[in-house]
Order: sequence, then structure tokens, then C-alpha cells
Amino acid sequence: MSSNFPLSHGRLEDLARQFPTPFYIYDERAIRENMREFSEAFSIFPKFTEHFAVKACPNPYILKILAECGCGADCSSLPELMLCETSGITGEKIIFTSNETPAAEFVFAFKQGAIINLDDITHIDFLRDSLGGKFPELICFRYNPGALKEGNAIIGRPEEAKYGLTREQIFEAYKKAREYGAKRFGLHTMVASNELNPEYFVDTAKILFELAVELKKVLGIKIEFLDLGGGIGIPYRGGQKKVPLDYVAKKIRALYDEMIVAKGLDGLEIKWECGRPITGPYGWLVTRAIHEKNIYRKYIGVDASMADLMRPGMYGAYHEVTVSGKEDAVKSEVYDVVGSLCENCDKFAVQRELPKIEIGDLLVIHDAGAHGRAMGFNYNGKLRCGEILLRCDGSFKEIRRRETIEDYFATLDLDGVKDFK
Repeated sequence: MSSNFPLSHGRLEDLARQFPTPFYIYDERAIRENMREFSEAFSIFPKFTEHFAVKACPNPYILKILAECGCGADCSSLPELMLCETSGITGEKIIFTSNETPAAEFVFAFKQGAIINLDDITHIDFLRDSLGGKFPELICFRYNPGALKEGNAIIGRPEEAKYGLTREQIFEAYKKAREYGAKRFGLHTMVASNELNPEYFVDTAKILFELAVELKKVLGIKIEFLDLGGGIGIPYRGGQKKVPLDYVAKKIRALYDEMIVAKGLDGLEIKWECGRPITGPYGWLVTRAIHEKNIYRKYIGVDASMADLMRPGMYGAYHEVTVSGKEDAVKSEVYDVVGSLCENCDKFAVQRELPKIEIGDLLVIHDAGAHGRAMGFNYNGKLRCGEILLRCDGSFKEIRRRETIEDYFATLDLDGVKDFK
């Protein structure tokens, strides 16, 4: 877990007076430094690009920061494509990796010049029909290796996942795409999420290298880039270790030399579409204790809820919780830290040892910079919280205001319902 929360207790209290809780806060300096470390690790390849997974933290300020660090983007929807355009990420800096995609979204991605990464063999004709008979010069396909590769708890076993093409379909897909006019080709896979075993990513690269070599041998197609997907995890719990990026890069580079260079495919670009390891450790959800309840367990009720951070309720995911100003205090109590949704899974921490919490204390939920605010929702009429950026110069910038009741009602026909019979 990250222990590098950047604000003192006094400064956090000052911020919470200006921007009432709950809110997310991100550390710009740390994100920039982290992205630099990621890029340096994979700079040992002839070509390398990280396409930040927009779904992890879809805020144009964050995207613009990452663009300045050389990042591209991985998008899954039309709004994400539009966010990239707003943030200065354009053309082939964008990979459009969606599934069950509406025609209008393919059209927008094509006009934008994004790399389109198809998730199913039937999407080849669907894409061409959507484009009025046109077809991209550069196309990519998502490979599902099935039982050849283990998945993990978040995505599931590859052979049970809805994503990608089978090995047999992959060869047919590239052949058909070439017949439709494609001249440049990429290959992609992603079969796990939040994985901490570094060997997992080395094995994934080997599977793609082998397939790229076989595509060249069987079809004469030279793959231009391999997208190793995302899935690199972060250590949410104490005792877990960060994925050693230098080690992963060097092991994959050794395979690259052995399998790619040796087969005359040198120059092949390596891509990632990571989100979690880029921003995850450098975002925090700040919330205030507003209730205490003592029945069969001790509960601390906070003003955030699962609608602000669903990972613990959805996956049983662990996030470290600290009490601002009491970081070094004795953990003398055992609490469930809960929100106000009418769902019993609305818990940020279960039977967690924490210092004595008083009503009004600020709690910091760590490692929430990816798949946090992005997964927020409005169940129970909850209004999603805002986002604050801690700038490199120490100033604060509100990069997303909190939702209002007016926002919640904006899509409802409140006038029409009065006359409805």
C-alpha cells in the first residue's frame, strides 16, 4: 500500500474546509515521476508506448499530464475518445479497445485516426459496414489464449471471459482484414487485472511473440506492434511487493531478442495499456467520520459510500485506511468503516484495527487513484464526489466539481411528470 500521502493533518483540514468531503485528491508530482519510471524501464525496446487506460481515471487534467509525459491512451467508449481529444491525445496515440461496440463509436474512432482494436471476428464486417465500405489501413485484434493462459479473480479464466478471438479465429481475421485493405497490423491481449507476479507478464509476452512469428510464417503478415495489455497490479496491502518493472522489461527484452530479432521481426513496437500502476497509488479518497454505531460490531459511518469507491464492495478489495493526525497512534479499536447505501456490502474496511476514531475525524482511503471515482454511481440518489489535483507547486486545483442535486435531476422530465396520467 502507498504510505506517501502528501498532506499534513493541518493542511488536509484546511483543504476540507475549502472543499467539503468526500473528495478525491491526486498528486501530480508523484504521477509524473511514476510515469517517468515506467517509461525508463521499457525504453530498452526499439519502440515503446504506454497507452494509459482512460477507464482507470477519466479526467482530462490527468490525461493532459500524462500526455506531457509521452503517454498515449487506451479508450473503450466514445466519451473516452472525446476526453482524449480534449486532452491533446490524438491519432495513433489512441488505441480504441472496446467490445460490443456501437457503429457510431467505430466511425468516430476511425475519423479520429485512432488505432482500432477489434474484439471479435464478426466485428470485421461490422466495422467495414459502419464505415460505408472503408476499412482502416492499420488494424489490431485482441487475442484470447484460452486455456493456454491463466487469468485471475477480476477478469476470470480466459476461456470463460467474453473478450477476444480464439487462436483459430486470429489467423482468419488477419487474412480477411488484409483482403479488406489493411496494410499494417497490431496484436493485443489482456487476460488478468491487478496481477503482482512479474513472471505473469513475461509469459504473456512469450505467447504474443510466438503468435507474431507464426502469423509471419503462415500469412506473411508482419506485426507492427504488440500490445501486452494492462493488468500490472499495485500492492494494496502491507507486505505485498510492487511489480519490478526493470526486471519485467529485461526479461521480456531477452525473449524479444531470442524470438523476434532472430526471426527478422526487429523493430516491432511494445505497447502497454496500464492504468492502475500509473495513477493508482497517487490518488486518495478523503472522507469524514459522521456516525459511530455499537451493536454486534463497532461501526464508523463516513460521508463517502460505495457509490464513491465500489472496489471493496464489488470485489472485496482491500484499501488501507488511515486516520489523519493519528497515523502513529495505537490501533486500539476494531471497526467496520461503512457508508450510507442501503446495501450491507457498503464497507470500506471490515474488522480493521484502527486508532480510536472521533466524530469529525478525517479518514484517508489509500491507493484509490485508479478505478475509484471512475466507477462511481448514483444508486440511492447518491451524488458523486469531486476531484482535487495537488499541483507540483503545492497549490490545489479542483479538476472535477462534486455533483449537485440539479445534476441528478437534469435528465428527468420533471415538468412533464406533473401532467402525466
